[in-house]
Amino acid sequence: MGRTLRFLMLGVAVCLLGSQVRAQTPAPAPAARVVIVSSDTAVAYAETAQSFIDALVRQGVARADISQVFASELALRLRPGQPLCLAVCVALGSEATRVLLVSKVQAPVVSALIPRHSFERLLRSSGKPVSTQVSAIGLDQPLARQLALIRLALPKATRVGVLLGPDSSDNASGLQAQAAANGLSLNVVTVNRLEDLTAGLPKLLDESDVLLALADPLVFNSSTIQNILLSSFRASVPMVAFSPAYVRAGAVLALYTTPAQAGQQAAEVVLGVLRGKPLSDQTIEPNDFEVGVNAHVARSLGWSFEAQALRHSLRRQERLP
Repeated sequence: MGRTLRFLMLGVAVCLLGSQVRAQTPAPAPAARVVIVSSDTAVAYAETAQSFIDALVRQGVARADISQVFASELALRLRPGQPLCLAVCVALGSEATRVLLVSKVQAPVVSALIPRHSFERLLRSSGKPVSTQVSAIGLDQPLARQLALIRLALPKATRVGVLLGPDSSDNASGLQAQAAANGLSLNVVTVNRLEDLTAGLPKLLDESDVLLALADPLVFNSSTIQNILLSSFRASVPMVAFSPAYVRAGAVLALYTTPAQAGQQAAEVVLGVLRGKPLSDQTIEPNDFEVGVNAHVARSLGWSFEAQALRHSLRRQERLP
């Protein structure tokens, strides 16, 4: 995910239960109230962690009460079955979430920077449900927000094409309902293998005014994205994506949450936990976002957009502060 950046390691709060375990294990670091567990050294995790720390400190949490560790290091420090005791854990990414789920963490776990389907898959593997002890802030933008962006930016587009793969197929009923609510018709191609994409994309583009991309690793990946973008451009069908990288690659628009925004929202959730509020037993939707615009591709297709104006209009519609 780009350049790497090492975090300042402040240790992890490990509470060892039982005198026998205490006798066999070095003394733990001083207890921290909050531990951030990052999946790796990616820049996005570093930016999220810094935004998270800054927000907590602004609200009065002492910097010394916040500790950081990488998932690989935490996995080595924790023996199987050994409990991790602290006020709250924040997992950044899938690997950090996995490590915390398989550990006996005696604290609420908030997972961030993770797609909803990835989080739910890890929960199933661990045998744990979404609960007031384990929850996530999903990266996925609400379907209503994505379709509202289409209505704002592309008012003449009434036919929305969607490619649904194994990880995104359960969005079908929600998409139908949201499309109808926005006065849009929905054209869906189901992709269970790459051959389905090759066969279904031309017809989908021919019958659609806009292509809505939903995150699914089978459908949208480094091997497929160039062909999808080129095909949509040649068909004069703008693509609305879920990542700023896709805007740079040729999507006309994208709706996404930045690492700084994700860190701020994670801090809001953790502050609630520290003040005695239980976690949501449902995956939490992102409460802030950016709109990305590829002005060159937009002009080539006869469109013109102003990213901040679209963002502000969406926020007003949702009555966000």
